[in-house]
Amino acid sequence: MAKENLVTSLEDKLWAAADKLRGSIAASKYKDVVLGIIFLKYISDRFDQRYKELVAEGDGFEDDRDEYERFNVFYVPEKARWKHIIENATKPNIGQIIDEAFIAIEKENKKLAGVLPKIYSGADVDQRRVGEVVMVFENADTLLIEEDALGRVYEYFLGKFAFMLGQGGGEFYTPSSVVKLLVEMIEPYEGTIYDPCCGSGGMFVQAQKFVKAHGGNAYKLSVYGQELNAETRRLATMNLAIRGIEANLGKIHADTFHDDQFKDEKFDYILANPPFNISDWGQESLLNDPRWKWGIPAKGNANYAWLSHILTKLKPSKGVAGVVLANGSLSSQTSGEGNIRAKFIEEDLVDCIVALPDKLFFTTGIPVCLWFLRRGKKRKGEVLFIDARDKGTMISRKLRELEDNEIKTIADTYHKWLNNDGYQDEVGFCKSATLADIQKHDNVLTPGRYVGVKKITDDEPFEEKMEKLVSELADLMSESSVLDEKIKKSLGAIGYEF
Repeated sequence: MAKENLVTSLEDKLWAAADKLRGSIAASKYKDVVLGIIFLKYISDRFDQRYKELVAEGDGFEDDRDEYERFNVFYVPEKARWKHIIENATKPNIGQIIDEAFIAIEKENKKLAGVLPKIYSGADVDQRRVGEVVMVFENADTLLIEEDALGRVYEYFLGKFAFMLGQGGGEFYTPSSVVKLLVEMIEPYEGTIYDPCCGSGGMFVQAQKFVKAHGGNAYKLSVYGQELNAETRRLATMNLAIRGIEANLGKIHADTFHDDQFKDEKFDYILANPPFNISDWGQESLLNDPRWKWGIPAKGNANYAWLSHILTKLKPSKGVAGVVLANGSLSSQTSGEGNIRAKFIEEDLVDCIVALPDKLFFTTGIPVCLWFLRRGKKRKGEVLFIDARDKGTMISRKLRELEDNEIKTIADTYHKWLNNDGYQDEVGFCKSATLADIQKHDNVLTPGRYVGVKKITDDEPFEEKMEKLVSELADLMSESSVLDEKIKKSLGAIGYEF
């Protein structure tokens, strides 16, 4: 099945599952109920696969936990296996059976201790509907989990139901194509990697894939992350655990600004997609924080607080960071943000800026940019600007995705520039600017200001072009006429004729 069809299939199942729950519990809990069941299905499927392999080998090791652990497969006790869950899906105590399954799994697998949701037997959870959700996933293809499906599921529910609840999608799951680009740019082969707002852990998953794809040893990359939301941190733990990624996510879920879990640590690599433009971040109680050495970030916008925090976390001579932010961060002059940006530039901390197209995120259609910050820059006194706003392909009416070849083009351009290896400015796409150039532009970092406008050649004969445009216009006018009639008919049916 094609990737798009697999994703559509998963989303159909998610919506079907949500339909089962609608009205019985708060919409904000849908994702917790569904995610737990998918996780249970996933680890049970992997266990069954390994169990059959061991039986086929005929050495009698199918009940030896070590034979599962060394293949990064969780040992699933009999009463937690999917077969047992399905057999009991229609019983009135299915919630209790699932909760007990999770308790049994945690007992057998220390990595999951205290992580799995035991919420299914709660008084506010309709047991019949929980059983129906289980049946929705009976034949689900859990191989999708390898494509960061847990994160995808989280994003799907967040976007869908945050909108319903009027929360506007305050948290973001980073789309895989954006994460791929970040990772390809900073190349985290080995050392320490940190995400101060790690969400479902997607950055770490992609970093591990990058290392493996380049023949490296993923165990040489130590993972550190922090997450404010307890449920999201739980999701990250589950997401990383099923991939065998050892991660330090701090002692507890906590606010990175107010309770930094890695206060004395410095990192080789930082990847981050902080929540854009958050206004209530508690600036007033952190006025004397040493992280604000370039200036106190605005009270009403945390963008520069994130950038300052990240800069202070980089190793002094070689740390590099890739950060997703709203485009406004490149040009804002309000509340001292322009002054902080000027100091970043003056201290030569900005390595590269990439402007991306709109519609890359599930929860917002706004275009975003990538900041690459580096300590101990190779190209001192220069910043590379890349304008990639014309990249990406619409994969649905509302969502765009960067293609692999586009990611490669952008990353290759950066590396050629970084290593002085055949890089050349390209009008409309990339430009290496000096700090003096940037200061002439009032320290605005919008790539379009530097790369210029690409010359568009139009070789189509005028007569042919006009003929095509007139034909398209005729089709649109015809369609408009049909729609007008439909609207009139619909309004007439409810007593509003005109």
